[in-house]
Amino acid sequence: MAKSTQRKAPQATKTTSGKAQADKPEFFSNIRLQSRLLFAFAFLLYANTLWHGFVLDDGLVITENAYTQAGFKGIWDILSHDSFYGFFQQAGMDTLVAGGRYRPMSLVLFAMIYQFAGANPLVFHLATVLLFALTVVVLYRMLQRLLNNTQGGQLVAWLAAVLFAAHPIHTEVVANIKSCDEILALLGALAALHFTLLAWDTGQRKWAFAAGGAFLLGCLSKENAVAYALLIPAALWFFRSGTSQEQAKPSILSATWPARAAVVAFLVVRGSILPWNTLTPTPLELMNNPFLKLEGGAWVPFEWSEKLATIFYTLWKYVQLLVVPHPLTHDYYPRHIDVMSFGNPFVLLGLALYGLMAFLIVRGFQKGNTITFALLLYLLPLGIVSNLIFPIGTNMSERFAFMPSVGFCLLAAYLLNQLISKKNPWGWRTFSIFVVLFSLKTILRNNAWESNEQLYKTDIHTSENSIKLQNAYAQVLLDRAKASGNSAEQQILGKEALSLINRSFKLYPDFTTSLIIRGGAYTVLQQFPEALADYRKALSLAPENQYRKDKLAYGLQQAGLYYGQQKSDLGNAFKYLNESWQLNPKDYDTARLIGVAYMVQGNKDLALEWLTKSEQTAPENAEALWELGVAFSNLGMPEKAQALQKKAYDIDPTIVDRVQTGNQ
Repeated sequence: MAKSTQRKAPQATKTTSGKAQADKPEFFSNIRLQSRLLFAFAFLLYANTLWHGFVLDDGLVITENAYTQAGFKGIWDILSHDSFYGFFQQAGMDTLVAGGRYRPMSLVLFAMIYQFAGANPLVFHLATVLLFALTVVVLYRMLQRLLNNTQGGQLVAWLAAVLFAAHPIHTEVVANIKSCDEILALLGALAALHFTLLAWDTGQRKWAFAAGGAFLLGCLSKENAVAYALLIPAALWFFRSGTSQEQAKPSILSATWPARAAVVAFLVVRGSILPWNTLTPTPLELMNNPFLKLEGGAWVPFEWSEKLATIFYTLWKYVQLLVVPHPLTHDYYPRHIDVMSFGNPFVLLGLALYGLMAFLIVRGFQKGNTITFALLLYLLPLGIVSNLIFPIGTNMSERFAFMPSVGFCLLAAYLLNQLISKKNPWGWRTFSIFVVLFSLKTILRNNAWESNEQLYKTDIHTSENSIKLQNAYAQVLLDRAKASGNSAEQQILGKEALSLINRSFKLYPDFTTSLIIRGGAYTVLQQFPEALADYRKALSLAPENQYRKDKLAYGLQQAGLYYGQQKSDLGNAFKYLNESWQLNPKDYDTARLIGVAYMVQGNKDLALEWLTKSEQTAPENAEALWELGVAFSNLGMPEKAQALQKKAYDIDPTIVDRVQTGNQ
């Protein structure tokens, strides 16, 4: 840094030749105005997400995370545990993902918001959109400083920032609150690069320390920010160093020590919280390892050629979605992308494209051109999530393109500026067409993220072979069916859910989650022999799993209700209800149904015994207490019935109207 104190910051309107950029309108030289306009543009593109709810993994980090819900009191726990621990609250469950996850910064932000706003999705969405808009501005300010000394650099920075703000591939990151970790990681990395350039240009050490702090926060937000540990010195090499490599090395090393220090600090902190499980075996379970195939009734790893071909297919898909972002989906889990071979033309196209990128980087490295740096901005962050270095548990995801898209937007802006500088009218025309189409696509795509049901219903048509999405959408349909009082609607929803699950079984036979959800579909359709067979099979695979016991208990309870109420078959009713009670002896509704069955049988003593058990296990639930009161009334105990129904009314004064509406 000592040598850099002699440098002056590059002038905003000068090129390397010292000539003013006379062909650039003054409008593009007003950096403050452009920053404000970019912020407003980015905010307005995502303003229609502000009234959306919590979706996907938002429960993991917000609504079902004990540490987030503790507000300020939970911050230390967030900083001192795996990022999943606040959700699972059970030893070992937080490290279900190989190596664990340590991304505390977004959870700290969520805890602070929760402290003041509670589980209000509008406030969380507002924070996410504001952070994205800020990231767009920081990207612009970083690029305009980085390229300040290059021909047309200021305009390139503006074009790149606008393209980045409008690009529809970012909708998953901005519309889904959980993905705020992606925004914070990129924001920290871009700020670190910007501050490093400021330190180099001005010689002021305060900017170097700011760079280190920003980079540490970025790494603590998500691990892929570490890619900028190489990109920051590369930026100085290409745009600030001399032509001699030997002369450049000392200056670059001294100027980038804060970034290296931040990475070391991150690794030390992470290592003190989570063990470095470098030898963790790759799981032989399809939903955690997409590179498995079924052979002879067993899951086996892909051949090396199949795995490599599948990876290059996904790498091609990233390029395709950056150029033509359609169709978009939140789910790329198996088998949305099938087993690929090098006979697939898109695999070969991916191999050719990335081979060309590598060639251009090697060829242009000594020249230090913008194209080479843009390719590095794209490839280095993407490499971390490509499955080439280590497995990430899925084939790909649009949120993984968030950080690499900076390189794509810079490259596109550079090429557009080449047309604009030559007075080619298609320069501005092409830019305008892409921005308009990107913006419209972004605004429309945001609508899919309104709720889980809306997202699943939209994306099931794109990811029709995703086992995970088929299960998720089927469960949403079953939840709707259970909440519906219309038997015809329940049949329609149940059949649609069953169709989805049966499709998933063709792709993943005997998947436990599918077994449980199919059991739920059969329950809604009142096909109890099939429902109970699925529940029993799921439980047999993990006999001590309480969740599976509860699911079987529920199926048995519904079977008992069906045979007793609709078939007047008390023998089967007692059989299923008693077995349900053995599995879950704390369920008030099962005890109530057994009591009602004894009442129908004429055995008042046993009816009273079971209704009393039901009262003892009944929660503070108005509907449960009201129904229990009805049962005691039918048993000839009006005082007991009135006491229970009064308690129900005290809990929920609307219970009378709701019961009367239900009876109608």
